[in-house]
Amino acid sequence: MTEYRPPYPVRVDGAAEPEAVSRGLWLVKWLLLVPHLVVLVFLWLAFYAVGIVAFFAILVTGRYPRGLFDFNIGVMRWSWRVHYYGYGALATDRYPPFTLAEVADYPAHLDVAYPERLSRGLVLIKWWLLAIPQYVIVGIFVGGGLWFGAHGRHSSDAWAAGGLVGLLVLIAGIVILFTGRYPRSLYDFILGMDRWALRVAAYAALMTDRYPPFRLDQGGTDPGSTPAVSTAPPPSGVPGGPSPVAPAPVA
Repeated sequence: MTEYRPPYPVRVDGAAEPEAVSRGLWLVKWLLLVPHLVVLVFLWLAFYAVGIVAFFAILVTGRYPRGLFDFNIGVMRWSWRVHYYGYGALATDRYPPFTLAEVADYPAHLDVAYPERLSRGLVLIKWWLLAIPQYVIVGIFVGGGLWFGAHGRHSSDAWAAGGLVGLLVLIAGIVILFTGRYPRSLYDFILGMDRWALRVAAYAALMTDRYPPFRLDQGGTDPGSTPAVSTAPPPSGVPGGPSPVAPAPVA
């Protein structure tokens, strides 16, 4: 029997399977991403400012203002596309679009279900106290924690600064360089860690009261919840959908 996993309000999707990517392009993506990184510096400054405003709004009203919520989703969505293209996954050669909006035909997607109500009490402690165990795990995954654990034990521990994701993405890049293929098991594991980190980021940003699960949901497809972008064909009888099949004449 398949174990039921309740959907989490933060949905992070990538392609179901890693795309065929250029063997050498990843070596220069750091340069190609400079325009995005410049924009993201300002977007994340705005993200934190919006988060402060949202904090007081939730504390007083129990609601996250919808316009501010949508903006912060957009910043996270933009960042996820950049990480998916760049050194958070190296999973596509398609250059990320410059937009906060969802892009249906891009292979990386992120969405957060809007909460109608949020706890006024939890907003005071969840982002710093309750999230501490998650911060420790995410630090190991994406940087900081792995470096701290290795610090002082090796003559050179700079390799740990990018966390486990950075290390495995480097290994994936070397494999791609020599074989032209992205190992599926490596892709699934990296996407699982990225997904965990983004769930924690949304929780810490006060966008949900649901505590992030302690589980590694691997693979490009986030289990349980509705996909950020539907890939199912439109139902019969709607524009773009298949036409109803006429019944065969009776002889």
